[in-house]
Amino acid sequence: MIQIAHSKNEVTATPLEVEMSIRHLYISPRHNFFGHHGQEPGTGPNIEVPEIECIAGRGILEDRFLDYREDYSGQVTFFSIEVFENVCRQLGINELSPSVVRRNVITEGTDLNQLIARTFEVQGVIFEGICECKPCYWMDRAIGKGAESLLMGRGGLRAKILSGGMLRTCSSSSRDPLMFADR
Repeated sequence: MIQIAHSKNEVTATPLEVEMSIRHLYISPRHNFFGHHGQEPGTGPNIEVPEIECIAGRGILEDRFLDYREDYSGQVTFFSIEVFENVCRQLGINELSPSVVRRNVITEGTDLNQLIARTFEVQGVIFEGICECKPCYWMDRAIGKGAESLLMGRGGLRAKILSGGMLRTCSSSSRDPLMFADR
């Protein structure tokens, strides 16, 4: 189902089915790569949790980017499990956790690039897709040599949180409808 908005917080339903499954949710209290250029990466854990609390305009409770900067574009980050598995397969890597990419929400079933410059709702939380999480040289270290180039154009989504609420992981067989709002 798609929802069209007259403003970022007002939506009306228009039928169109688009769904997403949230496979993993992560928070991290410290930066490992961000701000570590020319240094060794940090050792802060990326903790898998069954739910996260999204706080409008601020970020995710207990995450390193909560209140990082006013109007920050990466209050929450999304990454596709299909892209992660494809990159690992191409690099011959087995049994690596998607936590290594240090994104908050690992999704299945949605092309995240289609959410750039779109306002969308999942599980009652409204987001504004800002831009791609452009991969950097750290991905070669986190996943394996060649990962940065394989992730070009599909490094995930940086988004702002427009309305707060809880996101929860879904079972592998369930999907959440995505609601879209035109800006």
